[in-house]
Amino acid sequence: MNEIQFETPDLLRHLEAMDEAELDTLSFGVIRMDRGGIVTAYNSTESQIAGLRREQALGKEFFIQVAPCANNYMVAQRYLDAPELDEFVDYVFTYIMRPTPVKLRLLQSAGSARYLIVQLATA
Repeated sequence: MNEIQFETPDLLRHLEAMDEAELDTLSFGVIRMDRGGIVTAYNSTESQIAGLRREQALGKEFFIQVAPCANNYMVAQRYLDAPELDEFVDYVFTYIMRPTPVKLRLLQSAGSARYLIVQLATA
């Protein structure tokens, strides 16, 4: 199997089939949320990017308790507005960390969890 990348077409299908140990092998951050925004998976790459331990994110409301800096129309609102979502967003995370430019990929389908995929932006 080819290595899964941030830009992999049909990434949502791959992520839905992965357990937490498999998510930890990915070179980009993965946050899996249920439809209410509760974090159900938080991979090790995302933990390194954000400086937040997995235990500090799991079971929490992502847009309220984990990353309120993403609780806006550019990120959180898109999950509410579109039942099918595969969008790329240039963004800067600022909560509990120095401003960090990232590329986000927002993923969801009608029958899936919500995924926020994070890759550090390159200069």
